[in-house]
Amino acid sequence: MKKVYSANDLIEAQIVLNLLEHAFIPARLFNQYAQGAAGDIPFVHAYPEVWIIRDEDYERSKRVVQSYEQATVKTNNIYCRQCGEENPDNFQLCWKCDAGLE
Repeated sequence: MKKVYSANDLIEAQIVLNLLEHAFIPARLFNQYAQGAAGDIPFVHAYPEVWIIRDEDYERSKRVVQSYEQATVKTNNIYCRQCGEENPDNFQLCWKCDAGLE
């Protein structure tokens, strides 16, 4: 087993774990319950970690992690035509007036 990723939180670790599973790379998540111990142990030891099971998958898993880290994050907003409220562009309905945002 080899560690391929240390995440900032459990959500990020689960995303990487899912990406590896979709690439047919068996992996495990460690330290998923250790964040509650931060303060009693050094915080870097409490980070969730993703480890691959088969060493021969290491290079391929690093490419999966690298593509995840380099992915751009969309932070565009759109404005509702009905009320003018600003909404994230991935919303389908306005959060304020429930009008469609297509």
